[in-house]
Amino acid sequence: MLGFVKKLFDDNAKIIKKLQKTVNEINGLEPELQRLTDTELQGKTGEFRNRLADGADIDDILPEAFAVVREASKRVLGMRHFDVQLIGGMVLHQGRISEMRTGEGKTLVATLPAYLNALTGRGVHIVTVNDYLATRDSEWMGQIFRFMGLSVGLIVHGLDYDEKIAAYSSDIVYGTNNEFGFDYLRDNMVIQKENMVQRDLYYAIVDEVDSILIDEARTPLIISGQADKATDLYYTMAKVVPRLKREEHFTVDEKAHTVVLTEEGVTAVEQILGVQNLYEDDHIELTHHLNQALKAHGLMKRDRDYVVKDGEVIIVDEFTGRLMLGRRYSEGLHQAIEAKEGVKIERESQTLATITFQNYFRMYEKLAGMTGTAITEEDEFRKIYGLDVVVIPTNRPMIRKDLPDVIYKTEKAKFDAAVDEIAERHALGQPVLVGTISIEKSEELSVTLKKRGIPHQVLNAKHHEKEAEIVAQAGRFGAVTIATNMAGRGTDILLGGNPEFLAQEQAKKGDNEQVDRENYEKLFNKIKAETDQEHEKVVSLGGLHIIGTERHESRRIDNQLRGRTGRQGDPGSTRFYISMEDDLMRLFGSDNISSLMGKLGMEDDIPIEHSLITRSIETAQKRVENRNFDIRKNVLEYDDVMNKQREVIYEQRRRVLLEENLRETINQMIETMIDSDMDVYCNPGVHPEEWDLQGLLEHAGELYLPHHELTPEDLADMGRDAVKDLLYKKSMDTYDAREQELGEENARHIEKVILLRMVDEKWMDHLDAMDQLRQGIGLRAYGQKDPLVEYKFEGYEMFQNMISSIQEDVVRYIFRVNVVKEPVAQHQNVTENRYNEDSGPRQPRKVENRVGRNDPCPCGSGKKYKKCCGS
Repeated sequence: MLGFVKKLFDDNAKIIKKLQKTVNEINGLEPELQRLTDTELQGKTGEFRNRLADGADIDDILPEAFAVVREASKRVLGMRHFDVQLIGGMVLHQGRISEMRTGEGKTLVATLPAYLNALTGRGVHIVTVNDYLATRDSEWMGQIFRFMGLSVGLIVHGLDYDEKIAAYSSDIVYGTNNEFGFDYLRDNMVIQKENMVQRDLYYAIVDEVDSILIDEARTPLIISGQADKATDLYYTMAKVVPRLKREEHFTVDEKAHTVVLTEEGVTAVEQILGVQNLYEDDHIELTHHLNQALKAHGLMKRDRDYVVKDGEVIIVDEFTGRLMLGRRYSEGLHQAIEAKEGVKIERESQTLATITFQNYFRMYEKLAGMTGTAITEEDEFRKIYGLDVVVIPTNRPMIRKDLPDVIYKTEKAKFDAAVDEIAERHALGQPVLVGTISIEKSEELSVTLKKRGIPHQVLNAKHHEKEAEIVAQAGRFGAVTIATNMAGRGTDILLGGNPEFLAQEQAKKGDNEQVDRENYEKLFNKIKAETDQEHEKVVSLGGLHIIGTERHESRRIDNQLRGRTGRQGDPGSTRFYISMEDDLMRLFGSDNISSLMGKLGMEDDIPIEHSLITRSIETAQKRVENRNFDIRKNVLEYDDVMNKQREVIYEQRRRVLLEENLRETINQMIETMIDSDMDVYCNPGVHPEEWDLQGLLEHAGELYLPHHELTPEDLADMGRDAVKDLLYKKSMDTYDAREQELGEENARHIEKVILLRMVDEKWMDHLDAMDQLRQGIGLRAYGQKDPLVEYKFEGYEMFQNMISSIQEDVVRYIFRVNVVKEPVAQHQNVTENRYNEDSGPRQPRKVENRVGRNDPCPCGSGKKYKKCCGS
């Protein structure tokens, strides 16, 4: 009875049932399509496009389009979409999130809505988390699209302008979230419309949508240039902070992620630095550097938050465990960490353009996503992105066993117990995947396993080059793999091993990394026979066993680790080992657990399994998830203020780029300034004898009436409207004279360049000013004022002032500029150059991922970067 009532109110089940009717319709078309020749099947693309052009709705052709893609996939890849994959495709087409378990074929699912929506001719973006996946999927799934006559583009790091134009003009574009976002920002920095690469943002399918839209939501994309700030103070503070004692001189709040000096700490710092009062106005820069140094020493841990590689501090993504090459902490924190680690400090940067993933992806007309773990964050997806989550049934029943958590008093006892279980299962030959939440822990575990003589592979940010290869072989007989987080790995773990990867590795010809195709087929068949035998052995042992050595603060990340086993009906098991010394338990766990263990008189090496433990862990995780959601929501509320301003500026900027004649725009600016001057110097509420005609003429001479010969006496007997008309007529006469002097074509070009340059410069300064405002606005709460309301109000005032400043400077320059040869040749591609201190003019530096040495070379040779252009 309870099950019946549950089904009655299960919205997810209703959605699946409704979509099943369309699945039956698609299946009914299969026999007919099987009889078509390849040419006839390919002709369906043109037929669908014609029907859409004649007014058919895209939903009308969905069943036929999906059936065609399924048939094309069978012929090209030998892969037939399961019924549940058709359901997943329909969910994506509807602009929802499709939650599909690991191994259910999300990559293949995306081909269905991508093909259907690409028929509109407006372009579809399929967004992945790294260059490897984007390249792999564009080549692999791209075969289906090309067979059906659609073009496929690839957007990864390192492409030049022509390659990007070609990619973005394709029907379907694969790429990374970073590159799509950076290209949007770069398009809004160009000086000529021909340099823009992106089309309108129509439809995006985001793979690993939880990783991109939630985990990375707080990290803005920033294009920056070098600022002229000295770095000496960072080294000074890096020597000061180690002399301070924790708790006595400063306190660390790991929950709030803050470090605060105590009164004793302030006194100690003042003595060390030899200053009377650390908080005087003259010492604002000192306190800023000190605070960042305290954070670097007290909160940021090496091999957890960052690694030091080749003399460079590189951030580690806390959710995926990957290195975030090119990314830097803001507000001087990165420089403080560099000083702490004794490496060369890179100069601070000035923001030229910035946007968050939240606001970038909300600009798409239609947005969809897919992942194995989204339902726990459905509220956030719905509130921020307007996306709901549909859980897609698995193709085969899930038979994975999730064993109860075991908890120990100490971290040492926990790891000892985990290693014992690894050794026990390895002795039987059962493959084991061990999940850790930091590089430091994964390497400690690796050392312990080496001492026990257990062969294993380690996958973390230090060894990410072999990521796909290590993950693919984690299901082999006797394999032991240690991995730091498993979000967005994008490679299935096949029980018995992945014959394709093994065959490719063995078929490579020498050092050139190219695969010998003739040898590959023979090797594949031979290795496939071996892995099939291994598969049976591993299945008989219970499949892949997963051990989590710590609970993550998000249930979703734990579920991602669990989801690596039990794919497509395979057997598997999971278990988490926890200690009271783990960060989650220490910071957010209930004190009841500690007291319970104390009352029971538990020894360090004796675990307990209790429903209270499980409930407390889940409560702690929910508490952290809610806290993180509140932080992201708060970030978004503040960024929304900037986003509205960004939309106005970018829309106006785009209009300037696309319009050929800006004379009318300049005229309006002049008229606006005259109106403003009249309000200031000739206020209608003031008697005409008290007007400041001298001030009016001086200000007009600085802006829109250069070298005029008017005197206050000329205006003395005129009415307000007459004064205004005279100023406007005189300014237009001067403007016409300038146009004749410069030549009409030159005048139009100069207007455009000056307007764009002024907008860019003022916008950069405004971004910096808004950032400064945001840092200090929280103090308004002490005055019983809502900081967000104050931020909106002051931000609006600052924005209006910026607009006025842009108008004034544009008009001032236009009336005074002189023509020189090629006035902006050096500035046209400013956004595409990296800054080099010895290479002349300062250029913006792009804060983004670089090509890894073992990534596919962007030139398209098929070789690894280090063996090709990187050599």
